[in-house]
Amino acid sequence: MLWPTLQAFQYSATDWNGLSADFNWVGLGNYENLATNDSVFRKAFGNSISFMLVVVIGQTILSLALALALLRSSRISILLRALFFFPTVLSSVSVAFIWSFIYDPNFGLANRALAAVGLGSLQQPWLGDQQMAIFYLAIVQIWFHSGQMMVVYIAGLQQIPQELYDAVALDGAGRWQTFRYLTFPLVQPATVIVVAYTTIQSFKAFDLIIASTGGGPNNATQILATLIYQTAFRNFEMGYAAAQSVIFMVVIAVITILQRKAVSLASGGSDR
Repeated sequence: MLWPTLQAFQYSATDWNGLSADFNWVGLGNYENLATNDSVFRKAFGNSISFMLVVVIGQTILSLALALALLRSSRISILLRALFFFPTVLSSVSVAFIWSFIYDPNFGLANRALAAVGLGSLQQPWLGDQQMAIFYLAIVQIWFHSGQMMVVYIAGLQQIPQELYDAVALDGAGRWQTFRYLTFPLVQPATVIVVAYTTIQSFKAFDLIIASTGGGPNNATQILATLIYQTAFRNFEMGYAAAQSVIFMVVIAVITILQRKAVSLASGGSDR
């Protein structure tokens, strides 16, 4: 890990194209251009953060709700668990193709379903919408991994002793009070795992986005991972892509530090 990281820093100070043995040193020129002139990079950076926040919040809420609804081990619950978990075994490219068909503005299932129930006025271009496309892809990412995170929550919920629920029931606590003051605090370790994993997966949505939109339309779904790929292997600007990668590494490092702090607080320890 150390040597590739050092190489990234080295190449980020050059104009290397990835093919020629010759290159020029540009110092901090690539970083200056990223900060002042590159609107596409700023767009990709904002998209990455927005995508991550929507996915983390949406997937955490949905997976916890599914776990609570399917906690009891009945035949129907087991069947539904398997159904919600199934998308996890699919590849990212398969998921991208499935949802590209669903979102197709002309023949897709989404617009056809809206028309079938008399809501044709709500039909959308979906992934062709420059304002909302990144959020529609976030929905796909949430659908893709919520079943897996549901299993994490079910495991956490099963660790809570039934005696505690019986005790709060005797005290007259309602469902909301039980969830707020008993279930949610005790399932916090599982929440930390879900948030950490979901954050990582949101930054690894490269396959999903490349296979569905390629970062378009007009960079509306471009994230840092896809932009770095296109800069390096389509534009052959390896030095500039290395500078983008360094910024990406810094973002990941900051998020990792914050998550470690959250884990420490959730476990009752101290961050040293």
